[in-house]
Amino acid sequence: MVETYQRRSALAHLGLVARAASSSTAGAGVIMSEVPHRTIVNVRGTASDVAFSSAVQTATGLALPSAANTVSNGGVWQIVWLGPNEWWITGPDGEAESLIEALRANFAGQHAIACDVSESRAIIALKGAKARDVLMRGVSLDLHPRAFRVGQCAQTGLSRANVLLHLVDDTPTFEIYVLKSFSDYLWQWLEKVAADFNLAVEA
Repeated sequence: MVETYQRRSALAHLGLVARAASSSTAGAGVIMSEVPHRTIVNVRGTASDVAFSSAVQTATGLALPSAANTVSNGGVWQIVWLGPNEWWITGPDGEAESLIEALRANFAGQHAIACDVSESRAIIALKGAKARDVLMRGVSLDLHPRAFRVGQCAQTGLSRANVLLHLVDDTPTFEIYVLKSFSDYLWQWLEKVAADFNLAVEA
């Protein structure tokens, strides 16, 4: 495990905090930021198994999202649908170990698994009136508000990177989960496109 004082976010080398200090969001069509060090726990099990779904709800306080490409939110945690038998549980930094312990205890005797994948992903937040315009230059999804609503998510390709896209609110704010090895490339691609829409950087 990396010592806390040695940890750096995936995009720390870009100096985003300093850039944010000199960047004004007033009138910005797009605002970009990094969401550093979020807990991400991958969970797999049988969605139709009441014991499994109850075990997850006991540990998180949330019902598993059963509809494809949806997210359950509430309190500390959110649960992101990845597939018929796979989800991410995301939440505050430093909570993975205790969450996994609770889940595994609840999974006793079941065909289910929980593992920490927090360090595998970076998260880029993209928000503002022109956020959709930026994303639509790199994805084939229909991101119109009638087709992609708040609380929905999708695994897709964005430019040359595989991502998970989550629409958090109707600002709109999108959270983009991407492998850390692609995060620098994706930030720079997004930044280049967003420059056409009065980009601001936020800490």
